[in-house]
Amino acid sequence: MELDLDFIEKATVLVVDDTPDNLSLMSSLLKDDYKVKVANGGEKALKIAQSDNPPDLILLDIMMPGIDGYEVCQRLKSDPATRDIPVIFLTAKSEVEDEKKGLEMGAVDYITKPISPPIVMARVATQLSLKASADFLRDKADYLEIEVGKRTREVMAIQDVTILAMASLAETRDSDTGNHIRRTQYYVKALAEKLRTHPRFTSFLTDQNIAMLFKSAPLHDIGKVGIPDRILLKPGKFEPEEFEIMKTHAALGRDAIQSAEDQLGMKVDFLTMAKEIAYGHQEKWDGGGYPKGVAGDAIPIPARLMAVADVYDALISRRVYKEGMPHEKAVQIIAASKGSHFDPDMVDAFMALQDEFQAIAKRFADSDQDMEKKKAQLDRLAGTEG
Repeated sequence: MELDLDFIEKATVLVVDDTPDNLSLMSSLLKDDYKVKVANGGEKALKIAQSDNPPDLILLDIMMPGIDGYEVCQRLKSDPATRDIPVIFLTAKSEVEDEKKGLEMGAVDYITKPISPPIVMARVATQLSLKASADFLRDKADYLEIEVGKRTREVMAIQDVTILAMASLAETRDSDTGNHIRRTQYYVKALAEKLRTHPRFTSFLTDQNIAMLFKSAPLHDIGKVGIPDRILLKPGKFEPEEFEIMKTHAALGRDAIQSAEDQLGMKVDFLTMAKEIAYGHQEKWDGGGYPKGVAGDAIPIPARLMAVADVYDALISRRVYKEGMPHEKAVQIIAASKGSHFDPDMVDAFMALQDEFQAIAKRFADSDQDMEKKKAQLDRLAGTEG
């Protein structure tokens, strides 16, 4: 059975020469194997090369009126749209320096006149074959890049959904609404961006780490899932033994995230950050916090950022059992806790950003409907426990 090759599209060769006889000669030589386009000058050649149907290869004369072949080649190679078209100089200039100059400009070959038809055909075929291979690899690389980007976006989306689902699970069991998660995310991001040029934080607060902070912040209270409802839902002040149990939510959160990471079988940077936040956001700058009572820079930066964000939001937010504190009063409390509860530099950043914090709080404010939904949710939980 004979294979029909009529469907295979021929490569296009552009011949550029100011002499009509040379154009005719090359057209006759190439026409049986390739589509041939001709140009009798540099400007016309550039126009054809930059068209919607560019040639696959260019045979380029050097000595032409107007712009010569060297300049045509230079323009082709400086334009991203045409730089990958192989150029073969086809010229009467036979000096070694001329050939060297042409190849240095980016030509793939240099053929001197008078031509040898078999040599021209062989070299054209070789360069077209190389170009076809390069185009295939380039197209494959572009395809793989698109696919990798697509898969990366899918993985990131799955991560984000999983994080928010886990955080929302914790939120259903205490007096915070889902908006608390969003507000603290944006508070932490604002603080991090404000501090990114500070000498103490610049090496840590990179674009990548700030993005991971934003992603991992919703998991700061995931450990509350493990706190009994009788304690977690208690509207009043905790008894000492109740508070000790409540304090375990930091370790429970870290351990839950660690367990997920162990199941995955590999270290994940944003989960490492999430563990630091979950375990350390109740620590205090002066060492008076929990669960470890560590102080100062021994508290991870993500945890220190969350401490400011979490306390501010706890102060200004409505709860089923209380009204939120005025923004101005909350700012005073944060400022008064500089160097005791909070990293002093982070308090300074907070003070500079207090209007932005207030804007975030308003943007994700709890509506009456949110509070009614939360009250009904807590009533159901209390009824179940009862």
